[in-house]
Amino acid sequence: MSVEMMTAKGEVAPRSESNWARAWRRFRRNRLALFSLIALLAMHVAVIFLPSFLKHDPNTISLFDRFLPPGAKGHILGTDEMGRDVLARLVYGGRVSLGIGFSAMLGSIIIGTICGAVAGFWGGWVDVVIMRITDAMLSFPVFFILLTLLTILGTSIQMIVLVIALTSWMNVARIVRGEVLRAKSSQYVEAAIAVGNSNLAILARHILPQCIPSIIVAATLGVAYSILTESSLSYLGLGVKPPTPSWGNMLSSARSYIWSAPHLVMYPGLLIFVTVLLYNALGDGLRDALDVAAHR
Repeated sequence: MSVEMMTAKGEVAPRSESNWARAWRRFRRNRLALFSLIALLAMHVAVIFLPSFLKHDPNTISLFDRFLPPGAKGHILGTDEMGRDVLARLVYGGRVSLGIGFSAMLGSIIIGTICGAVAGFWGGWVDVVIMRITDAMLSFPVFFILLTLLTILGTSIQMIVLVIALTSWMNVARIVRGEVLRAKSSQYVEAAIAVGNSNLAILARHILPQCIPSIIVAATLGVAYSILTESSLSYLGLGVKPPTPSWGNMLSSARSYIWSAPHLVMYPGLLIFVTVLLYNALGDGLRDALDVAAHR
């Protein structure tokens, strides 16, 4: 049955546009953000599916083929200091770097959303304790905490993801807390309380959905932060360990050959720079598109 409304003249009124449809329409007008989305999708698809079509293994060493220039002997981007194919290592390294970035972001979003929602909804001493812990975490130099934890706990990929997530949830918690406080005072939440819904049901069904736009923006920026953090850790030797490639440890290995083989530094460095830049541009575009108050 149609839900379209009839006007006074008997004509069918146009169906109202949803908030998500309006946000998508605003997002499409932002050409930089739209380009960033398309480029990031292409990059993720490439690191997932392209390895099946590569003829070189990323860890195969050939000391007779060290420092080959791009295009030599079938190596499109040349070889590194151990004769390994640079293109293959970039693609497989992208899997690792982007996988760590996405996984760490997901962990920080989950932790931050739970802490922010609990603090904002229940308030009182719960809010005070959680937010003081959040403020304390923000006051510490996070990178030195990362270095200390990884030195003590080890530098496996799983541990890198866990440590980045445990040290990057604070801003998400503050954002979600603010959104929960705003939504908690709305009339539909008061109506849900009046009809006897439980606190968890109100939080899950009526409040957290209102936080989704802010969480999406935080997630895109969180991926960029996690990729940059993993690359920095790998560059310092506390990230992903060779022979497993990542953009960060490829950059670290190539720094000794910056003058003799500059392309070894340029490729991973450029990929890190472009990926972080695209995620930041996407986050800015999503923030503008999902900001309902700015478009009223």
